[in-house]
Amino acid sequence: MTTRTLNLGILAHVDAGKTSLTERLLHAAGVIDEIGRVDDGNTQTDSLALERQRGITIKSAVVSFAVDDVTVNLIDTPGHPDFIAEVERVLSVLDGAVLVVSAVEGVQAQTRVLMRTLRRLRIPTLVFVNKIDRLGARHDDLLRELADKLTPAIVPMGSVRRLGTREADFTPYDGTDPAFAATGPVAERLAENDDAYLAAYVDDPARLTYDTLRRELAAQTGRSLVHPVYFGSAVSGAGVDTLTGAIRELLPATAGDERGPVSGSVFKVERGAAGEKIAYVRMFSGALRVRDRLPTGDDTEGKVTAISVFDDGSSVRSASVGAGRIGKLWGLGDIRIGDVIGDPGAATAARHHFSPPTLATVVVPGDGTDRGAVHAALTQLAEQDPLINLRQDEIRQEISVSLYGEVQKEVIQATLAGEYGVDVTFRETTTICIERIAGAGSAVEVMGKDPNPFLATVGLRVEPAPPGSGVEFRLEVELGSMPYAFMKAIEDTVRATLREGLYGWTVPDCAVVLTRSGYAPETTAGDFRLLTPLVLMAALKDAGTIVCEPMHHFRLDVPADTLGTALPALARHRAVPHTPSVQGSSYVVEGEIPAAQVHALEQQLPTLTSGEGVLEASFAHHQPVQGPPLTRSRTDHDPLNRKEYLLSVVRRVSAGAQ
Repeated sequence: MTTRTLNLGILAHVDAGKTSLTERLLHAAGVIDEIGRVDDGNTQTDSLALERQRGITIKSAVVSFAVDDVTVNLIDTPGHPDFIAEVERVLSVLDGAVLVVSAVEGVQAQTRVLMRTLRRLRIPTLVFVNKIDRLGARHDDLLRELADKLTPAIVPMGSVRRLGTREADFTPYDGTDPAFAATGPVAERLAENDDAYLAAYVDDPARLTYDTLRRELAAQTGRSLVHPVYFGSAVSGAGVDTLTGAIRELLPATAGDERGPVSGSVFKVERGAAGEKIAYVRMFSGALRVRDRLPTGDDTEGKVTAISVFDDGSSVRSASVGAGRIGKLWGLGDIRIGDVIGDPGAATAARHHFSPPTLATVVVPGDGTDRGAVHAALTQLAEQDPLINLRQDEIRQEISVSLYGEVQKEVIQATLAGEYGVDVTFRETTTICIERIAGAGSAVEVMGKDPNPFLATVGLRVEPAPPGSGVEFRLEVELGSMPYAFMKAIEDTVRATLREGLYGWTVPDCAVVLTRSGYAPETTAGDFRLLTPLVLMAALKDAGTIVCEPMHHFRLDVPADTLGTALPALARHRAVPHTPSVQGSSYVVEGEIPAAQVHALEQQLPTLTSGEGVLEASFAHHQPVQGPPLTRSRTDHDPLNRKEYLLSVVRRVSAGAQ
């Protein structure tokens, strides 16, 4: 029997029961004898001490189980929005997903964000409505909520008995149920997505047998056109066997091509007990073996010294990891999250599916804590979470990190203390702005002409580019007009310099054109690296930049009698609300609010709305700051101050020579 592999993500808003469902699936598959509890801190996938202490998932974890001929690599992901970066890294390696929704709380802020992303990436997804045995659990109105707030492309797959009691159970539809009749709701939903199926539905419904419907349901689920919905309870086990069967039947497992070119993607990096780096790789094609040599990092190469694969609830050592599977690799000291193994054609490299962090804080070493130890520990954390964007200010001797929220700050602090023995505190959280180029600008410095002290000629033009387009480096000089190493030194320095614009913020979207270049026999790449920042910043000054702050789209659901207090609070936090709409006994207000104001509004909301207000907020776009531009202290040698810059780099070059 040929074994197929399914890499399955379990995703949810925090506390919807995602980790409990993982435990139940492992128990049903015979992988574990006893079901762990999140509250007791003894679950299979929440292995970090901090996860057990807090009762939340912080890092993604992989565990394997078998369903007939399918090996399922189940990836449990964080539910808290502060750890969305961990979810992002997992998305690129998934074959399918189960989105968990609470039958009591229903669709929550993170549920919306996750489903939008799953549908945009066309990842086949089942919906599991958990906690049907809880008081307040819902069915019919929850299905309407799923259709209204997530997607109308849901397909209910059964009915619930004794809802809201300990005896609650889920009964799947079979061939005798009207839902699966030839002209029933399932057939109607499937006909909306396929013209041939629609013709049969209209002209010859007798052809639409139950088996035909199930095959078409699997095909459309695999193409992410529909999303079957199951109800159950991870605690009692109700509905979990049905969900397990659906995972095997409806989500697309693959046998993989182990004879194809080696191709994989690294989605997680961690450190082992001895401090060694361990990379998690999803193989898309070919097979990777112990002692294989791989390019990693910046033009370096590493040798795989050991491999583990996931099997029957644990990871076991193996001589190789093949197509479709997930493996842990040892020996690759320079490997990074997002690196592609082998042929990039088949691998899905890490991409940004969610917004980047919009907050930052300065990490302050505690009394008696060595600053170098703090930096070393944070560097290792940045390996595991590159989006914390470790930023070191050598001038002020400060280290800052990027954040999604305050809980992430608390977790970083606890991790540094618990795993590295490093005591830190943080300064007040601030907003991360960006700079957008206002127009075109140019500058040039010619070798041998004052005030240029370097043996190089560089001319640059900067132009604005659309949001999200990134930095494009172009040439208006002949590629062969000087050595490639000099060209690369200019481009690399341009990209590094744009991390701090005129006001100290990153310039993310622009085109930089090399308009002039020149060198002498004695010129080195260092001349270009030192001259380029001066020319680029002069071109930026000529163009001008606009400081922009991150704006979030918000959705605020408040009781009708508290709207009068909520609206003035929104105004105080610089929110721009749209016209409120009535939904039952509540008002829903949507609009935009500066990212810097979201946390303060969240803290005030319980008082303003008698504890009943619900705020959802997610990054929307950047907009120009009102009033004077916000500035951020520089970490470089400040090419805007020519005299200080030249003194600094001359001292640096002299020290290097000595």
